[in-house]
Amino acid sequence: MLRQFTVDGVHIEIYSDKPSSSQAAAEFVVGRLKEALAERGEANLVLATGASQYDFLDALRRREDIDWSRITAFHLDEYIDLDPAHPAGFRRFLRERFFDFVEMKAVHLLNGNAADPEAEAARYDALLRQHPVDVACIGIGENGHLAFNDPPAEFTTDAKVLVVNLDEACRLQQVGEGHFPDLAAVPPQALSMSIPAILAAKTVSCVVPDTRKAEAVRCALTGPITPDCPASALRTHADCWVYLDEGSASLLGR
Repeated sequence: MLRQFTVDGVHIEIYSDKPSSSQAAAEFVVGRLKEALAERGEANLVLATGASQYDFLDALRRREDIDWSRITAFHLDEYIDLDPAHPAGFRRFLRERFFDFVEMKAVHLLNGNAADPEAEAARYDALLRQHPVDVACIGIGENGHLAFNDPPAEFTTDAKVLVVNLDEACRLQQVGEGHFPDLAAVPPQALSMSIPAILAAKTVSCVVPDTRKAEAVRCALTGPITPDCPASALRTHADCWVYLDEGSASLLGR
């Protein structure tokens, strides 16, 4: 680790590269899950997707020192009306990068192909209320979004899952990461856990590598807490840990 500090109670650790920060985050998440297992005999986990999570999910699934069969998993978001077999689909992403390798107690996935997205949001909302989240593993988008809560985000909704419209910056990020060939191919809507739902997790672990995320990190950690930078809401959480590499931390100064 290169350095560590706190901002408004958020714990920030900076590493030399993406694999190192991802390994540290995986170790931390496993530690918090073990605490939940020791206390209740089970735990509930939320996982994020996207290019920034590749190394983290790889490191997490390789941890053999935890009983995954006592952990129930959820995910943050899913496109609406995207073919389930599409390589960019988040259900497929998580199966291929995590769930195919570990045996969970249960896996609850958002169905972006449900006939009624609002009803699907309500179904998932009810599941989350039945399974208070111990650890939410998230990232930050290039436009500062959390999950698919683009700016200006809803900070006060009672809903745990929303049907959201994706802004152009968010959709262009998906193109830039190679998930879609062009903007027109990116679905305009998604199902997403709300920011209050994410912040309701007992612990939040946020892995944010790469220089392209540096402005979003600066906005989240040093700017005002505002819906115009959704990730700034992390500074209101009591147990939030942010894992950066040199690139994503490059605008924070000393």
